Amino acid sequence: MSTFQTPRYILESKRQCEVSGMDPDEILRPAVNMTDSQLEEKRESYSEILEVVSFFSNKLLNSLKGTPILLVVSDENGFVLDLAGDKTIKATVNQLGIKPGAQFTQEDMGTNVISLALQQRHPIQLIGTDHYHKYLQHIACYGVSFHYTDVDNLLGSISIMTTIELQNPLYLNMLSNVVDSIERELLLRKQNRKLNIMNQVMLTRTRNAIIITDANGIVTEFNEFAEKLSGFTREEIIGRDIYKSPITGKYFHEVINKQKKFTDVEMKFENNNGDMRICLFDAQPIYDNKNSKIIGAFAQLRDITERYLIEEKYNYLAFHDELTGLPNRRYFHNELNKLLNDYNNNKNIALLLIDLDRFKLINDTLGHSNGDRLLKLVSERVKNCIQPGDLLARISGDEFIILLKNINEVNEATKVADKVVEQFKSPFTINHNQFHTTASLGIALYQSDGTDIENFMVQVDAAMYKAKAQGRNGYTVYNPDMYKDSSKELFLETHLRKAVEQNEFILHYQPIFDIKAGKVISFEALIRWDHPELGIIQPNDFISIAEKTGLIIPIGEWVLEEACRKNKEWQDKGLPPFKVNVNLSTQQFLKQNLVEVIKEILEKTKLDPQYLELEITESMAMDCKYAEKVLRELRNIGVQISMDDFGTGYSSLSYLKRFAINCLKIDKAFVRDIINDRNDAQIVRTIIAMAQGLGLKVVAEGVEDSHQFQYLKNQQCDYAQGYYFSKPIPAKELEDHFYTIQKGFKLLN
Repeated sequence: MSTFQTPRYILESKRQCEVSGMDPDEILRPAVNMTDSQLEEKRESYSEILEVVSFFSNKLLNSLKGTPILLVVSDENGFVLDLAGDKTIKATVNQLGIKPGAQFTQEDMGTNVISLALQQRHPIQLIGTDHYHKYLQHIACYGVSFHYTDVDNLLGSISIMTTIELQNPLYLNMLSNVVDSIERELLLRKQNRKLNIMNQVMLTRTRNAIIITDANGIVTEFNEFAEKLSGFTREEIIGRDIYKSPITGKYFHEVINKQKKFTDVEMKFENNNGDMRICLFDAQPIYDNKNSKIIGAFAQLRDITERYLIEEKYNYLAFHDELTGLPNRRYFHNELNKLLNDYNNNKNIALLLIDLDRFKLINDTLGHSNGDRLLKLVSERVKNCIQPGDLLARISGDEFIILLKNINEVNEATKVADKVVEQFKSPFTINHNQFHTTASLGIALYQSDGTDIENFMVQVDAAMYKAKAQGRNGYTVYNPDMYKDSSKELFLETHLRKAVEQNEFILHYQPIFDIKAGKVISFEALIRWDHPELGIIQPNDFISIAEKTGLIIPIGEWVLEEACRKNKEWQDKGLPPFKVNVNLSTQQFLKQNLVEVIKEILEKTKLDPQYLELEITESMAMDCKYAEKVLRELRNIGVQISMDDFGTGYSSLSYLKRFAINCLKIDKAFVRDIINDRNDAQIVRTIIAMAQGLGLKVVAEGVEDSHQFQYLKNQQCDYAQGYYFSKPIPAKELEDHFYTIQKGFKLLN
């Protein structure tokens, strides 16, 4: 028997059975059965519907392989059109007259899953004694009706039948997901038939190049934009064999002969006029809807040449200093990281950090434009000191760094340092005025003891400051005695306190996308420490220290206020309103005045609470009573709540039902291996189904490739976030490129 209160419509159905005089001990058989010809005719008229239903039903059966269930498909009048699944159950119900062509009505069959699913138009379940007749009370049934959703036209139902011992409410979720897929596919096919009528209009009005072939690869359509893009006329292309095209031929061959589809394939080619073009190519087979035979192929090419060139320029600027043209800090860190990852003892790596002496005085005296001219002159001189293959980068205002990639001993590095110092002995000429300046250099040789980039930079930085302390205009080689207490944690802790006082933190923002709507719905605010000497420090390197020292409270409140302030500023500038997600630390969450702090920040920044989403972790919910109280207070002021890293902690279904949570974020550790790890795929699938059953949204974190994204789309995941779509970006980049980010997701989607 169902563990839930029996729904009213089931009670009413059983009452009607009793009133009509049905005997609950009687074994009923369908009173109306189609003839073979009627059944064949019905199936023929339902052929497209049955094809779609069969495809998704088989996927469901495959996912439940080994589980004794029977899947029953009916039309809108309750006539059974198909039975699939467990052979034993199928044979049993056949003996009861339940077979294709049999009609299920309440008048003939009593309380049954098919009739109720068709009547109620929502998912239903009949478990055990929910059935009126006793011979059905040993089974569990789940049913969902399906429709043409554009006109709400009832088409039929799909039901699952199994033994009462195997009852599971997840069957209802799974059926609902299957029906969602069926209804979308049926609507898509219906719309495609309408679109076929509009093809000619589309071919002439679209801004994409359209190519259509027959089943033999002979071009039958080549629109005006295809002419402009390719440099060929329509007359030159119509009737030609597309397989012979050096650009698209192999793709058409795969589409027509192997029924493959292609989406967003980037193509670079020189067209017939000698112009370089960059396009995104899509292609798919064209089927005869009646018998599902391939009758040709459809392809379109979207010209992204202009966007591509802009992005190339942007990517160049992202890794190069705009003033000097040298590689920047990001480029330098990438190169050094590659070297350290491939490090072996057969070669040595050295860093030379160059800091201009008294550059601030030069800037203040001569002006910033002349200071910029000096930096250009310095970069040109220092370039002459290094060998091809070595790297010179500008990593901050007046700091340059040299990466020597393959030296044998330290004196090779000091020889380069001598050359650099020598370059500063000659005067610099700016606006016909000559003046002298000097530089201080630090040298550090990589130690083959697992030293990471950050410690390597700390070493060369310490050596440079030692050179300054010794009178400037020279260099010093790092040795461990320079830091008697070389504890990285102590060093960062000391600097972290200054960082809080001097506001050295910045926020980067990573977009979260609504998969179905194809748009940005939120940005997660992620803190970075912009250290004046070490550059950008990632949160993994300082958050634990902040938590130990209690600095996490002021840092966390700064993040909240800055994220809210920035979001309100973007809204005022006309960007579409979206949420900003902010992670709460455990200490913040457990602080008694948390709700008041958030209220004050929202009032101060004038941000509407609906545009703030707070992310908590499962561990914060261990004190269930406190967590429930705080979360409800936050929800009452209009703030949204997400549970971050879901699946790694201690949450239970009872907690999730009690807490005022809007969304679950699946931990990236599960998402990472969903394609290759069955267990992770099952966990992700279960979390999504469970969340949907609880009315919660789901975000998949850490999406890194198209295969993961496609899997999540297939599982009806609501939202996605990860480097596949966008890395975390600075606020200015978000503001300048919001629509590009959104458009990029639509292309991926």
